[in-house]
Amino acid sequence: MLETIRNAWKIEELRKKILFTLFIVLLYRIGNAIPVPYVNIDALGTYFRQLENTVLGLYNVMSGGAFSTATIFALSIQPYINASIIMQLLTIAIPALEHMQKEGGEEGKKKIASITRYATVGIALLQGFAYYMLIKSNGLLIEGTGIWEAIVIVLTFTAGSALIMWLGEQITEFGIGNGISIILFASIVSRFPSSAITMVSNVISGSLNWWALVLFLLGALAIIVLIVIVTNAERRIPVQYSKRVVGRKMYGGQSTHLPMKVNMSGVLPVIFAQSIASLPATIAAFFSSPAEGTFWHGFLKAIDTSSVIYAIIYLLLIIFFAYFYSTIQFNPVEIANNLKKNGGFVPGLRPGKPTSEFIQKSLNKITLFCAIYLGIIAVTPIIISIISPTAKNSGISLGGTSIIIVVGVALETVKAMEAQMIMRNYKGFLD
Repeated sequence: MLETIRNAWKIEELRKKILFTLFIVLLYRIGNAIPVPYVNIDALGTYFRQLENTVLGLYNVMSGGAFSTATIFALSIQPYINASIIMQLLTIAIPALEHMQKEGGEEGKKKIASITRYATVGIALLQGFAYYMLIKSNGLLIEGTGIWEAIVIVLTFTAGSALIMWLGEQITEFGIGNGISIILFASIVSRFPSSAITMVSNVISGSLNWWALVLFLLGALAIIVLIVIVTNAERRIPVQYSKRVVGRKMYGGQSTHLPMKVNMSGVLPVIFAQSIASLPATIAAFFSSPAEGTFWHGFLKAIDTSSVIYAIIYLLLIIFFAYFYSTIQFNPVEIANNLKKNGGFVPGLRPGKPTSEFIQKSLNKITLFCAIYLGIIAVTPIIISIISPTAKNSGISLGGTSIIIVVGVALETVKAMEAQMIMRNYKGFLD
C-alpha cells in the first residue's frame, strides 16, 4: 500500500488528485469543529457521554464526534446514505426509474443523482428538526432561544449535510476514490486516537483488564486480515472459446476465466443495514425518554444498539443488502448471452440457460458466504458487549462496523489509485 502511494505521488496528475482529496477532508474536519449557535456545547457533551453505547453514540462515531458537539456537520452523511437507499429501492419498484437508470444513459444517471440530492436535503431537514427537538427537550439550548433561533439551528444542520454531499461529489470527480466513503473513513479514523486514550486510561485505572485490551487488539488485527483476504478473493469460472474462421484468419480457441468477486458489494451492506436497523431507535432518541416500567421504555430498550434484537435485525439486513447489491451488479443471464454471442462456453455446460443457471448458483453461494462473513464481523462485537459489561463500557459494540468500513474504504481507495496508475503504465502491488 505504501509503495502504491509512493508511486502515485511521483505522477503529477495523481499527486494533484491526492492533494485535492486531502484538502477536501481538511475542510470537512474544520467544519466538524464549528458549532451551530444557541446550543450549550458543554451540557450537550455531558449528555452524550452517557449515551456512548446507544444509537446516538453510533451516530457520533460515524460523524467523527460532530454529533455530540452540534457542529454544522453534525448530521454527517447519514441523510445522503438514507436517500441513496430509498432511491435504489425505488429504481427496482418503479419501472420508470429502472428504465431511466438502465436505458437513460448518462442523462438518466444525472437525473437520478439530482433526485437523490433533493431527497438528501429533505431528509436532512427532518433530521435537523428532530435533533433540535432532542436538544430542546433536554434543556440544552441557551436561555432565551425562540422560533427564529430554532430556524437558524435546523437550517444550519441541513445546509451542513448538503455541503458534505457536495464535498463528497467533488472528491469523486476530481480526487481519488469514492467521496462519500472517504468522508466516512475520515470521520471514523478521527475517533481512533481518543478511543485508544480512553482504553489505556481504563487499563491504568483498573476498570479494564490488560488482557482484555490485548485480546481486543488481537481480535481487531485478525478481523483486518480476514477483511483484506475476503475483499481480494474471487471465484474463477473457467471459460473456453471455440475456434472460428473469419475470412482467412482463425479466431478463438482460448481458455480463460470469468472472475466473480467474493465481496462484490463492498462495505455498502454494512452501512445501509446500520442506517435502517438503527432508524427506530434514532427516531425515539430525539424525544423525551419514557418512564421506566412503561411499554415504550421496554420497547426502546429492546431495540437499542447493544441489544440482541438489534443484532438479529442488523444481521438480517446485512444479508438482504448483500443479495440486493449482488443482484444489481451481476446479471447471470446477460453474461451467459454475451459468452454465447462471442463463442464462449463453460466446459461441461451448454451455452445459454444452463450456463446462466450455473452462474446464478455460483453467485448465490458466493453472496451467502459474503453476507455471513460481513454479518459475523459486524454482530460479534455487539454479542460480546451483551455478555461482558466491561466490553460494553469500552465501546466495543461499535468496533466491528467501524473496522469493516475503514478497511473496506482503504482497500477500495488503493485499488482506485492502482487503476489510475495502470492507465499510465505504472505497476503496483496488485499485479
